[in-house]
Amino acid sequence: MKDQLQSSKCAISLKAIGDPERLKIIQCLQLGPMHVGAIADVLDAEIANVSHHLQTLKHAALVEVKKQGKFAFYSLSAEVLAENDVLELGCCRLQLGKK
Repeated sequence: MKDQLQSSKCAISLKAIGDPERLKIIQCLQLGPMHVGAIADVLDAEIANVSHHLQTLKHAALVEVKKQGKFAFYSLSAEVLAENDVLELGCCRLQLGKK
């Protein structure tokens, strides 16, 4: 049988977004690139926890990171961000709320 869903890749993406805090981070990043401290402030969360969640999202290729000076700015990955606030995961789509 041909694996049309790319099950292994899909499972990684779904596991990554299966956490409420990571879904909140994704919603924050809808507004544009942010550094860990800014995301932590918006979510009223510990920087260490946000950083951990960002690494999980990065591993799943859902976020990208760009260094600017001493800061690392995270944004939603261009590979998965479709028009109209939709994350295109390959196996399914996630309709994000309005910005």
